[in-house]
Amino acid sequence: MREWVETSLKSGALRAVVCTSSLDLGVDFLPVERVLQIGSPKGIARLLQRAGRSGHAPGRPSRITIVPTHALELIEGAAARHSVQAGNIEARNVPQQPLDVLVQHLVTVALGGGFVPEKLLTEVRSTAAYENLSDADWAWCLAFVRQGGEALGAYPDFHRVLPDAQGVWRVPDARLARRHRMNIGTIVSDASMAVQFVGGARLGHVEESFAARLKPGDCFLFGGRLLELVRVHDMTAWVKRAQGQRAAVPRWNGGKMPLSTTLAEAVVDQLERVAGGDHGEPELKAARAMLAVQREWSALPTRQQLLAEVLHSREGTHLFLYPFAGRHVHLGLASLIAWRVARNSPTTFSIAVNDYGFELLSPTHCDWAELLPQTLLNPHADDTLRADILESLNAGELAQRRFREIARIAGLIFQGHPGEQRSNRQLQASSRLFWDVFRQYDPGNRLLQQAERELLALELDMARLQTALARMNAQTLLLHQLERPTPFAFPLMVERLREKFSNESVAERIARMVAQLEQAAGGKGRKAARAKADAPAEEQAAQQAVKAVLHTLDFGRDSPEAQGAARRPRRERKA
Repeated sequence: MREWVETSLKSGALRAVVCTSSLDLGVDFLPVERVLQIGSPKGIARLLQRAGRSGHAPGRPSRITIVPTHALELIEGAAARHSVQAGNIEARNVPQQPLDVLVQHLVTVALGGGFVPEKLLTEVRSTAAYENLSDADWAWCLAFVRQGGEALGAYPDFHRVLPDAQGVWRVPDARLARRHRMNIGTIVSDASMAVQFVGGARLGHVEESFAARLKPGDCFLFGGRLLELVRVHDMTAWVKRAQGQRAAVPRWNGGKMPLSTTLAEAVVDQLERVAGGDHGEPELKAARAMLAVQREWSALPTRQQLLAEVLHSREGTHLFLYPFAGRHVHLGLASLIAWRVARNSPTTFSIAVNDYGFELLSPTHCDWAELLPQTLLNPHADDTLRADILESLNAGELAQRRFREIARIAGLIFQGHPGEQRSNRQLQASSRLFWDVFRQYDPGNRLLQQAERELLALELDMARLQTALARMNAQTLLLHQLERPTPFAFPLMVERLREKFSNESVAERIARMVAQLEQAAGGKGRKAARAKADAPAEEQAAQQAVKAVLHTLDFGRDSPEAQGAARRPRRERKA
């Protein structure tokens, strides 16, 4: 299919192709005139890369159009254009000394004619990733491929590379050489995990990156049920029905790309311009009405001000915080704050995150004016912060999953012959054995240390989280008590509502909430209504066009499928 699409694009037989990022890299489409980016690219480098699919020839311009899917992506579009013009592009972070890759490389070079350790070490240290590789780590890698380190020396399968009489290290066993060739590679993918009742039926699958973060006793909504995690074992999340109406952690889509730091800072710059009265950009003009309501009901975040909003409803106390640091960092921040608060005053929080901020919902009253400054203190106390982060998440389970990928790359786990790949459950069981053996008999194993290091750097994004905390502590906290959700808070509530189960569809509930907010924003005597009346003709025309599109879509309520569903008996609708 991919070959057919590429050939048809190059020949001009296909005029347009709808695709994911599968056609992002390593392709050359000379006839392509323009790329349409649906939604935000979430990064400047990603935007430029995708733009480069058009006009792919010397002297030809590359053209890309961002198609926003919601109002805040209008601001992201303006921020992305300014960043491109200013040359502000994300830096590429080089992995530092991934020993699993080095171990695999040693076996590969040994298969390709052999190596002399002293000469190969000079070559390895000429790369950016290993320029600071210590003699001790190099010696450990050589011992690991020679006899499996301290814990695996009794097993012949791990004697993969041995020096010959001339001092050249080679792979002496043809079987081990064949197994290495069939499992070479460093690209790993995220697996899914089964969700199953203890002693009962299987409910489905959830992303492993989400389930591994939960600790026993945590609750989450899945398939319309409120579930409590009992344990995670053999790629299965064993659960039971949660008792009462405790708040739940929504399912989190780990596949969504987070907003980059560079683009997030550019978005805040655009909001700061609006706060100063500058609406000169076309995107800012289009989002002017929404931003005016946000300013009237609350405020706009700036570089100097950290915006927090508190709303009391029948569900409990909502805290909305807008650090603009990307969803990965926001998930860590939300878990950290919730854990620190619950440590002093036991309560349960429901968490929702997006790229702009996060929501913490507690069924009990929380005085966030007092709690928030306390939970954000001491961002530079690395030891305390690291311990709190590891305590707030299921760090042990996350580290084991990170170790599984390291063990695969390092060649500890045989992934199977071509056509008979082993399941993720089998791979996890195998890596768990190595994890337990190393922790008990070889606690200084470098691969264990790498798993913990990568957990903090990649899974928990520790560096960005520390930077975000330091920036938040340097800002002035603006805490607004709300009467209703603001335009910035509304998407966070929708993230949580997607997991709620009721006879009313999510689309219908969102449409009803939108109508309520529009009525409140356009109420008689409000500033928003006066601003709307004073808006330029082109802005009113744009607003009418947007309303026409929304009326046409109407969230699917008037579709034949929705009308047919409404006529079915209540029991069928609930099922």
